[in-house]
Amino acid sequence: MNIFQAVILGLVQGFTEFLPVSSSGHLIMFQVLFDFEEPGMTYEVLLHVATLISVFIVFWDEIWKLIRNPFQKMALLLIAATLPAVVFALLFGDFINDLFNSTTYLAYAFFITGMLLIYADTRKAGRRKDKDMGIFDALIIGTMQGIAIAPGISRSGATITGALSRGLTRESAARFSFLMSIPAILGGAVLEVRGIVTGKIPPGSLDLAPMACGFVVAALSGYLAIKLMLELIKACRLRYFSYYVFALGAFILADQLVFNKFF
Repeated sequence: MNIFQAVILGLVQGFTEFLPVSSSGHLIMFQVLFDFEEPGMTYEVLLHVATLISVFIVFWDEIWKLIRNPFQKMALLLIAATLPAVVFALLFGDFINDLFNSTTYLAYAFFITGMLLIYADTRKAGRRKDKDMGIFDALIIGTMQGIAIAPGISRSGATITGALSRGLTRESAARFSFLMSIPAILGGAVLEVRGIVTGKIPPGSLDLAPMACGFVVAALSGYLAIKLMLELIKACRLRYFSYYVFALGAFILADQLVFNKFF
C-alpha cells in the first residue's frame, strides 16, 4: 500500500464512518472499482483508532463525564444499546462474514439506507432528550445498529432513525448515535487486535509513512464528518445522502444485472 492509497482509504473511512452512507459498503465498493488491495488488519485497526479520536474530540465533555462517573444512567444506556449488535454478531457471524466477502446484496443494502434517511428527514422531530431515554429505547436503537452490521447499511443513519422513532430530538438522536459509536468501533478494533495476536488474522503491511498519513487523514475527515452531520440533521437535510446511496445502489444493481463489468 502506497501513500496515495493510504490517504484515499483514510478519507473514505473517516468521512463514511460518520456520514450516513456506510463506511463498510464504501470500502468494499472502492476495492472493487479501483482494484485496491486489502490494506491489512493493522491498518484497519489504526483507522478505527483515528475515527475514535474524532469522536473523543467532538464529544469530550460528555465522555469525560462518563469517565468520572461510569455508573450513571447514560453509561447504562450505552451498554444496553451495544448488546443487540453483540447478539447479532454472535448469532449471524458466518452470514455477516459472507456479506463482507460478497457484493451480492450491496445494492439492496444501500437502498435500505436511503429509505431510512428519507424517514429520518421527514419524521416530525420529537421532544425527548437523551436524559429522558429508558432501557427499551436504547435496545431499539441498538437493534438498528445491529442491523447496520451489514455492509451498505449506514450505522449512523440506522441509529439516528431508531432514535427519532423513539421521539428524541434531532440533536439528542445524533449525539446518542455518535456516543454509541465508541463501544462499537472500540469493540471491532479489539477483536481485530485479538485476531492479529492469536495469528488468526494476518497483520498486513507495517509501512510507517502510509499508515501515519492515513491515520491523520482519517482523524481529520472523521472530525469534519461529525461536525457536518450535527448541522445537517438539525436542518433536515439527510435526504441528500439518500439520493446519493440510491444512485450507488442503482449503479451496482445495473452492473450486476446488465453490464457485469465490476460487480
